[in-house]
Amino acid sequence: MPVSLTPRQRGQLKARAHALELVVQLGHTGLSDRVVAEVDRALTAHELIKVRMGGDDREARRKLGEALCRRTDAAAVQRVGKILVLWRPKPEASEAE
Repeated sequence: MPVSLTPRQRGQLKARAHALELVVQLGHTGLSDRVVAEVDRALTAHELIKVRMGGDDREARRKLGEALCRRTDAAAVQRVGKILVLWRPKPEASEAE
């Protein structure tokens, strides 16, 4: 189930994301299972990540970002150009066991 954010949470996450480096880069080929798995691993490890999406079509990047959020159960914090910031809370220790 995708995560929803309040405006206050979104603002705090945007501030945290400002100093982050890119973790995943999507090419022109789109969203493969391997890319989704890598984004999922990065979200599990870091909770907040930046993803660069290739391509010049703004609408295609928006749809790609929505699909990525759906497949990883993450929330889109911010979109700036080709950069998408994703957030998903780390799983609780009890859920991992």
